[in-house]
Amino acid sequence: MSTEQRKDYDSANFDLLATELESRFHDGVAMPWTETEFERRSLKAFAHQFDYCSPYRAFCERRGITPGTVAGWEEIPAVPATAFKYFDFVSAPTRDDSAVFQTSGTTRGHEARGCHHIPRLSLYRASLLPPLEAALLSGLPEPMRFLSLVPDPKGVPESSLSYMVGAAAERYAAQTDWLVDAEGNFDEARLSSVLEVVHDANEPVLVLGTALAFLHVLDRSDLRLGPLPDGSRIMETGGFKGARRTISREELYQRISLETQVSTERIVNEYGMTELLSQLYEPVLTEGLDAVGVHLAPPWLRVRALDPTTLHRLPEGEDGILAFFDLANLGSICHVLTEDIGSVAEGRVRLRGRVPGSEPRGCSRAMDDLMAAAGSVR
Repeated sequence: MSTEQRKDYDSANFDLLATELESRFHDGVAMPWTETEFERRSLKAFAHQFDYCSPYRAFCERRGITPGTVAGWEEIPAVPATAFKYFDFVSAPTRDDSAVFQTSGTTRGHEARGCHHIPRLSLYRASLLPPLEAALLSGLPEPMRFLSLVPDPKGVPESSLSYMVGAAAERYAAQTDWLVDAEGNFDEARLSSVLEVVHDANEPVLVLGTALAFLHVLDRSDLRLGPLPDGSRIMETGGFKGARRTISREELYQRISLETQVSTERIVNEYGMTELLSQLYEPVLTEGLDAVGVHLAPPWLRVRALDPTTLHRLPEGEDGILAFFDLANLGSICHVLTEDIGSVAEGRVRLRGRVPGSEPRGCSRAMDDLMAAAGSVR
């Protein structure tokens, strides 16, 4: 097979797999996936990524793993999230509907920002919309106005979070007000005028922002969100990574609730990362405060807690390093190993925070294998 024939084959194979996945994602989060279906699609995704992505193929071969040797998705090698800072994991040809998202790089500087190549943005849109709708918009009789403390994606096209909010706003919002610019500065005059309109209309709104953005508003006497109309909802995400000042989640939510008069069971935490195209949400809108600290994954995403040294799966409910197999990552690498600590029980994820101190040995070994394998293909 010639190089051009190979490219045509890879492109056709990717498009077929992606189109099938998009169709299943559109079925929503309430439509369950059997283990057999997830297994079948995962093995197909691995075979494609093994064939197309040379750094990943070298990494797998160094570990003696190929599509012909794995019996299930848990045996497919996971790539440390930090590896996205050093390798371009691309598993599909670039096309018009593509993007490159970058991590914040808050702890090591701009030069160490990770890059996630997205060959097909329609796959990302298909994966992000159903979980967001179920977690934030369930039970609404009509579209809400969105107030975004996340920058407009037009100003920060490298931000996966901005793209997520923009895609959701385009699909679900009655109107969207972008209240923070690309540098993270608040448009004070616009915030004041928008809130005046919101209060006069007395119709519920959805406010979306990072923990840092909410804290910034709460700490300034000249910026006020004020009481929001009954039925309003809030999405908070991001934590305080790299921030000079942090507060507990409980204190943050209490302050947000006191300022906005939105009850804490209507403040929904979203968990996501640049290296994953699917997100997890707390089901507090449907399950109340008993669901605080619990995150639900969509059916095309599987989560495991692993031993930090051996990377073996831990029993249900036991804390370990979280690994995600995300079929929405078809165009890059589906199996991603994080440095987040948490437990998994009956498909529900409880987050405990980041790994303290040095990199876990399991992650370190995986990075060593990646570096060594990459040297063999250069």
